[in-house]
Amino acid sequence: MSTHHNLSNTPDFLVVIPARLGSTRLPRKPLADIGGKPMVVRVAERAKQSRAQSVVVATDSPEIASACNEHRIECLLTSPDHPTGTDRLAELAQLLKLPASTLVVNVQGDEPLIPPELINQVAQTLASNAQCAISTIAVPISDLSEIENPNVVKVVLNRAGEALYFSRAPIPYVRDPQSTPKTEHLRHLGIYAYRADFLQAFAHLEPAPPEKAEALEQLRALWNGYRIAVHIATEAPPAGVDTPEDLERVRRLLGC
Repeated sequence: MSTHHNLSNTPDFLVVIPARLGSTRLPRKPLADIGGKPMVVRVAERAKQSRAQSVVVATDSPEIASACNEHRIECLLTSPDHPTGTDRLAELAQLLKLPASTLVVNVQGDEPLIPPELINQVAQTLASNAQCAISTIAVPISDLSEIENPNVVKVVLNRAGEALYFSRAPIPYVRDPQSTPKTEHLRHLGIYAYRADFLQAFAHLEPAPPEKAEALEQLRALWNGYRIAVHIATEAPPAGVDTPEDLERVRRLLGC
């Protein structure tokens, strides 16, 4: 009997939102004002609409921490020396003494419009795939400019719905478009669920050659033999915020 849509059957998970002040394209991005609230607070409020047991911001900035406190968002200060958001999550898992099997969903701090259901789906996908250490989400794309855009990360899956490879290149590469039936390309969305024990292990792994080449952290997990379950969502959520133009777009969409 599948109680997939039954509230009580959603696995227990917590959402962690890593937030750093140092962002290249949009200075002080997590504190950017969206209708009277900092962006990181908007993201946390959105995450609270999911079925997460708790939502925590992990930051290296006392300023972000005080903005969270002001809006009653749980926040923990972590080391400023983390090379990646995943390392920040690993420290947080230690600080909170999370049991090994705890599901931790990583929501980017620049996604103020993330659908709460997407957060539930990524947690559910990991809970349903005991053999995987990570789960993430992809959406079908067919626009050639997206397929060829290096800022759009593509993923190819195996028959079990696990990631074979992630790339900024157009994968799978269609060698002969004339004679090949329509190939489905998948765009990877940067939301992940992890088991707490994997986070501890990941923090000790060296960056992998393909990860350095592509600048894609998830390749470190694949390189080291960890399996990544991928849920295919039907549509992409509204884009996150990287530039001042993105910020304006989000303000308009939220009517502020």
